[in-house]
Amino acid sequence: MKSNALSFIRLGDIADFRNGLNFSKESHGKGCPLIGVGDFKDNFSPKWDELEEINPDGVSKFEDYLKEGDLLFVRSNGNKLLVGRSLYINKDIKALYSGFCIRARLITDDISPLFFAYFTKTQFFRDAISFVAGTNINNLNQSILSEVRIPKYTKEKQAIIVNILSSLDEKIELNNRINVELEAMAKTLYDYWFVQFDFLDENEKPYKSSGGKMVYNETLKREIPDCWEAVSVAQLVDIKTGKEDANFATEKGKYHFFTCGEASLRCDNYVFNGQAILLAGNGSFSVKKFEGKFNAYQRTYVLMLRDELLFSPLYFAVSSRITALTSSSRGSIVKFITKGDIEDIYIPLPKDRDLTFSNILSKNMSESSWLYEQNLELIKLRNWLLPMLMNGQVTLKPSNEIQETQHG
Repeated sequence: MKSNALSFIRLGDIADFRNGLNFSKESHGKGCPLIGVGDFKDNFSPKWDELEEINPDGVSKFEDYLKEGDLLFVRSNGNKLLVGRSLYINKDIKALYSGFCIRARLITDDISPLFFAYFTKTQFFRDAISFVAGTNINNLNQSILSEVRIPKYTKEKQAIIVNILSSLDEKIELNNRINVELEAMAKTLYDYWFVQFDFLDENEKPYKSSGGKMVYNETLKREIPDCWEAVSVAQLVDIKTGKEDANFATEKGKYHFFTCGEASLRCDNYVFNGQAILLAGNGSFSVKKFEGKFNAYQRTYVLMLRDELLFSPLYFAVSSRITALTSSSRGSIVKFITKGDIEDIYIPLPKDRDLTFSNILSKNMSESSWLYEQNLELIKLRNWLLPMLMNGQVTLKPSNEIQETQHG
């Protein structure tokens, strides 16, 4: 790869390395957050609130604890694609890391820790560790990391690169937080209207709380409004299954490709178009929502909606039922979701299907879908800019406008 960097610097000359600790069952408990391979995923920094804890007494030393600015790498894993993934330690917190990880700590201020962290997300870095270790890398070690070369830019240029990339990441994170709030708000309204039945009546008063007539429904095994009925999900959606094997997905396709996992993949062709609820039925039991053109893995159920006003109520009804259905089975044999399980999900709805009061839920869901799409575009832009900024193909004009450098 051609680079406009003035020079490269050997990582072993500017960083110290330390392997993580192996903890026995006796150390399990509370006291100290522990970062393991399962916490890396596609994260830039750890999800601190989601970490497990261990009791470090008698096992760890002062030198084992993380500091802000450290980089963690996956050292060993059965999945080769995970080896070499990194996490940036973005705050000072007394935390440890497992023996399947390696910590890198910069010993010079010539390289910004954040610049180093972004560099480890590039294909350039992946290629570097593969070049040193061999293409069939199964394990990462300190010797391999020591031989990685990092582009040596001035502090000012490093700061510019970091500011551009971090501003995109901050916007992505903001959108994620807004989406969490939107879903929480929608869930509250769903519970208020479709579980507690306090939707506004013709007098604009909460139906049940204002004395609205309730009748027992045998299907739902509970009381519902007199003017409502239990309706099978199968009457409200077209239940389909995905059309392609997971190997069909690409990283740069035009359309979304949904699988049973959490990763967001792409594909070159779409099969489905519209509002959909996607359900993984092979043991992960995840329920997702999407609006637009997409394709899906063969083992994914695709519920195509017939009425946009039911998008949010159906999503929460299906999620709630699948959670209840699978949680009861996890103590014994993991259950596979079948089409019959989906057809057996019922939702209470007005007999006249007047759902004008739930317009706000529909708008909420559309806003959530728009933010999701915007984030995917921001991620695409960031992932394009990242290697270009690192290897000098993209620079900044004095006005801070991005421009592409021509190579002869």
